[in-house]
Amino acid sequence: MAQNVYEGLFIFDANKFARDHDALPKAVEEMITSEGGEVVVSRLWEERRLAYPIKGQRKGAYWLIYFRTEGDKITGLNRACELKSGVLRHMVLKIHPRLVEPILEHAASAPVHGPAGEGEAAPVAEFAGSGDGD
Repeated sequence: MAQNVYEGLFIFDANKFARDHDALPKAVEEMITSEGGEVVVSRLWEERRLAYPIKGQRKGAYWLIYFRTEGDKITGLNRACELKSGVLRHMVLKIHPRLVEPILEHAASAPVHGPAGEGEAAPVAEFAGSGDGD
């Protein structure tokens, strides 16, 4: 089965995120890789006050992850995120193959938190144009 590129936006419990900035993002990245996926870009989007309380929390840390995986693995990832303590909400969207390259270039241009914790941009050239179905 062909792999697609997905965008995942995760809202983490701000209190747990503040105690350990790496624990929740690494846990989500491990969920993705354990299902056979590959994390392309992973970074903090912003920390902000929520529009309404979610699970009793008023603040959240928004974390953005771009990853490549097979479509049938998304259901398992969604279920794992629902069960993970510290993940308040999440949303996973499939990126259209024509938009993969510009979106990944834009995401990688900002300082990122890579899968291994390094503070540099993830390489985009090797991911762009491969397996897009064009």
